[in-house]
Amino acid sequence: MPYILNIETATKNCSVAVAKEGKTILCREMAEQGYSHAEKLHVFIEEVLQELHLTFKDLSAVAVSQGPGSYTGLRIGVSAAKGLCFALNIPLIAIDTLQVLASQVTIAEGIIVPMIDARRMEVYSAVYNAQFEKIREVRAEIITEDSFDDVKEIINFVGDCSEKCKTVLYKENFVFVDEIIYPSAKEMDTLSFNKFIATDFVDVAYFEPYYLKDFMITKSSK
Repeated sequence: MPYILNIETATKNCSVAVAKEGKTILCREMAEQGYSHAEKLHVFIEEVLQELHLTFKDLSAVAVSQGPGSYTGLRIGVSAAKGLCFALNIPLIAIDTLQVLASQVTIAEGIIVPMIDARRMEVYSAVYNAQFEKIREVRAEIITEDSFDDVKEIINFVGDCSEKCKTVLYKENFVFVDEIIYPSAKEMDTLSFNKFIATDFVDVAYFEPYYLKDFMITKSSK
């Protein structure tokens, strides 16, 4: 009866969930314009455990969204997950952030393109089929009117890039699933459980988030 703590902090959504045997039983999350992950994450973790009358020792593993996404958000989530795994001597599971986002939509036909905002017209994206199998690897790309021009089947876009992408992506086979904006820890339950059963773990000491792009520090204009 494994309990897995799932942590998702790759976007503006600070999300924590506990899953029992692959099913989410409680989730706490909050999405704010200003990132509040450093203040909220550990509070959410303690809240879900207390409400379920669990202790940290009841956890069998911790799963964390590995990216791509916000550099700061990923760093906070991964640091917390690694700290818990090291202290409790339990395995760490890494989950693809875009897969978490894609898994929130069910389609009968076409493909799913989860996208995470990377500022301006750039996004982090991948392509999944209706069975949630990745058919194009993750990449950082600039969205233009020519993007996905070679795809004739229905494309279901999900993520926090809808508003800006709608200004250039308006072909008849483009569908924006507006209600799905951020990846959530509650959608990590099956993904993390399957990896737990397969003992597909990452090294707690050496694991790093998948930033995709190097973190750039810009100087203030003042």
